[in-house]
Amino acid sequence: MQRSRSASLLQQMAIFITVLTGGGCSLMYYLMQKKFAASEYHRLALECLNAHTTAMENLGAPPLKVHNLHLTDRYNSMDQTRAQIKIPVTGSKTGGYLYATSIRDAQINRWHLQEAILQLRDGKQIDIFSIHQHKRD
Repeated sequence: MQRSRSASLLQQMAIFITVLTGGGCSLMYYLMQKKFAASEYHRLALECLNAHTTAMENLGAPPLKVHNLHLTDRYNSMDQTRAQIKIPVTGSKTGGYLYATSIRDAQINRWHLQEAILQLRDGKQIDIFSIHQHKRD
């Protein structure tokens, strides 16, 4: 009887620890997604997409739906000076990925968009923003 009671207690502890660990991981994932969505480099890329009429028409937006970054995607990388992100987006017609690269100006502590390209599901790419485009203008 003592063995079954201690086995039951161990089983309950294992379930509790599993639930606690799963909840902690879920909370951490949620908080990381919120941090990315609130970042200046994320906001700049989406503002650029929203201002690009051709890209928005191709997506069938508005409404534009912005999805969470895939944290395991190797394209997504950030450090103190450079951010490279791949944002999943969809409209009423199709979806795709907004690839964006930003550089941080350390003197004024601001991010500057360097490049943004929308790649649609059908493979079509639309250059939303590149630093080279804007230097020619």
